[in-house]
Amino acid sequence: MVDIAKLRLRNKLIGREEEYDLLSNLINGSTSSFVALYGRRRIGKTFLVRNVCNNRFDFYLTGIANVSMQHQLANFHAAIQKYGAPLIERQPASNWFTAFQQLTEVLEASNNAKKIIFLDELPWLDTPQSAFIPALEHFWNSWASARNDILLIVCGSAAAWMINKLINNRGGLHNRITHRIKLEPFTLSECEQYFKSRQAVFD
Repeated sequence: MVDIAKLRLRNKLIGREEEYDLLSNLINGSTSSFVALYGRRRIGKTFLVRNVCNNRFDFYLTGIANVSMQHQLANFHAAIQKYGAPLIERQPASNWFTAFQQLTEVLEASNNAKKIIFLDELPWLDTPQSAFIPALEHFWNSWASARNDILLIVCGSAAAWMINKLINNRGGLHNRITHRIKLEPFTLSECEQYFKSRQAVFD
């Protein structure tokens, strides 16, 4: 049966066919996946993920630029309150290990066949001496990778950070990224499609 809602969402996108199909297959797949998505700022990374997932996330967090670990954890706590009602009375986590434990509890309470976690602007979460990367490693290696119903999508505009700290990680995340997506600028043909879709007029 054709999923009309999915077709409507797909038709909103210009280009990105391969990336859309890959993410769609991972959502419907029977294994857990860890996806690293990167590309320069304002190229459409977040728009792509939101459209493929139809804005249905079990947890969605966007990092904040140039703030302390305490502010990042407060932002994380606000997301926990939104997605995990049983944890709403809890105090904000004091460190990333506790934060990811709270996330684990939220996901274990979900009844969705595929639990989708989207961590946007991931490099901003990795503030100095925050131990964010070790906590992310522990979350994936000790819990998420042992399941078959997790889709973890991490996204960042700082390509060097995404490649060096995550994709080419030589520590606990070595070879843990199951799929990497570098979102490229539009081709000339895709630019033409985009401007036509916006009813732009040129002489």
